[in-house]
Amino acid sequence: MSDVRVHNFSISLDGFATGEGQAPGVPFGHAGERLHEWMFATRFWHQMGGGRGGRTGADHAVAALHGSGIGAEIMGAGKFGPPGWQDDPGYQGAWGADPPFHTPVFVLTHRPRPSIEMEGGTTFHFLDASPAEALKRAREAADGQDVRLGGGPSVVRDFLSEGLVDHMHVVQVPILLGRGVRLWDGLESLEDAFDIEAVSTPSGVTHLTFTARSR
Repeated sequence: MSDVRVHNFSISLDGFATGEGQAPGVPFGHAGERLHEWMFATRFWHQMGGGRGGRTGADHAVAALHGSGIGAEIMGAGKFGPPGWQDDPGYQGAWGADPPFHTPVFVLTHRPRPSIEMEGGTTFHFLDASPAEALKRAREAADGQDVRLGGGPSVVRDFLSEGLVDHMHVVQVPILLGRGVRLWDGLESLEDAFDIEAVSTPSGVTHLTFTARSR
């Protein structure tokens, strides 16, 4: 069976994966881009945008694992768009005509709408479903490849709570946000279900890799 994977998921030292005050043009609220500056400096990020340059090294190598072997993605409504996007029937996501996923993407929302086929192989499907139900749909679409869980923190937390995550890469960034949406709330003793490795890099971040133990 295919794995469920989380990649390049950045959190602050106090566990917040997004700040407070999300709005159009401010997807991470008062956190701004601070959670992801480590990634913006990598060659992986430059290549994602079709450019050159960027640093190689450990941050690049780990970030570049993001796309390998992925056949579908699941994301929450908050990742697909800012608060209120459901009220705009023409809204097609925050990534333009050719989103970077190039796979089927399943957006979890209490207000489903018809699927949207984009350029480059991305099709957005909108589901009002439990994590297990959404995963079943995504695995069918992935055709034997892995399913990436794209976030946000509430969605990742829900899948962790139900024991549905096989591999998780969390990047702890040395900032304090103080408010927003935390990843770890309600996940007491999560470490018992995973083997965990930690690697710090010269950029100041710590890469935490969680690999599920045999169930």
